[in-house]
Amino acid sequence: MPKAVNYKSNSIVYFKGDINEKIYILNNGRVSLNYNDIETGQEMHDLIKTGEFFGVKSAMGKYPREETAVVLQDSSMIAFSVAEFEQIVLQNTRIMIKMLKVFSNQLRRIHKQVRSLLRSGNDVTDPETGLFNIGEYYLKARKQKQAIYALRRYLTYYPSGKYASEASGLIESAEGGTMPVSNISSQGTTSRTPGSDLSDTAKSYYNAVSLFSQEKFKEALSGFKNIVEAGIDGEYEAKANYEIGRCFYNLQNYNVCIKHFTSLIQKYPKHPDLIDALYYVGKSHEGSGNVDKAKGFFKKVISMARAESPIMRKAKKALKGLEV
Repeated sequence: MPKAVNYKSNSIVYFKGDINEKIYILNNGRVSLNYNDIETGQEMHDLIKTGEFFGVKSAMGKYPREETAVVLQDSSMIAFSVAEFEQIVLQNTRIMIKMLKVFSNQLRRIHKQVRSLLRSGNDVTDPETGLFNIGEYYLKARKQKQAIYALRRYLTYYPSGKYASEASGLIESAEGGTMPVSNISSQGTTSRTPGSDLSDTAKSYYNAVSLFSQEKFKEALSGFKNIVEAGIDGEYEAKANYEIGRCFYNLQNYNVCIKHFTSLIQKYPKHPDLIDALYYVGKSHEGSGNVDKAKGFFKKVISMARAESPIMRKAKKALKGLEV
């Protein structure tokens, strides 16, 4: 039978990595699901509303918890076994609808994480780590072809990298039969190239990101410019435009960097890396010796960024350095 359970504020329902087949519905109180962003490592928080359930995916899938469930204030909830939960869902259409809604929200969260990861726009996580994380993500999503493509790319560019041994092991695991790699085409038995689901533009983008990570800024700049000039993929064109600005900054072409990012902001006023672009404009003014303008841009970043976000911390540190 389902059990009513009570938790005090600041207690933990379960930790990330726990293996537990309990599913919970929140009766009252406040619970937060805390997990790390797959690109930046920053801790994220999803609040559970009264009447919502949590822990469903890992319990039903019988794999470790993906988040830590933290009680923010005294809370009561009902704990179900998987069998009890399945029985109730089958008998109650409203709960089934709620379950679909929760899964939809979780899918949106994953989609946002992947978009953030593929942007590679925040230099808090270096491109080497970003490329390895892409491979890990696709493995978890059971997209073996993309995973192996990304991991092989990693070993190509970072044969002695900090994740080289782990990447090799993951490739062997993916190719070991538990996660089939090749697809049979309608014409015969020819297997598709791992990663072939990625567009040529995407591959060019990751090649340029890898060059950037190796501090080959001129070569990276050329690669990103080719993507922009081709104008084939609007999403990657916008990403490459942002990376062009970062290349100019690292090449110490500060005036060109300022002009480029100013143009970028005008062209893409809702660019996902808008705040980061403003930060680089500030850093370019700092590099050019224009301290007052640099301070103005850092203050703008601080006014726009989320509290305790990586870019917020960077802007505060840069501003503090100019005010000493």
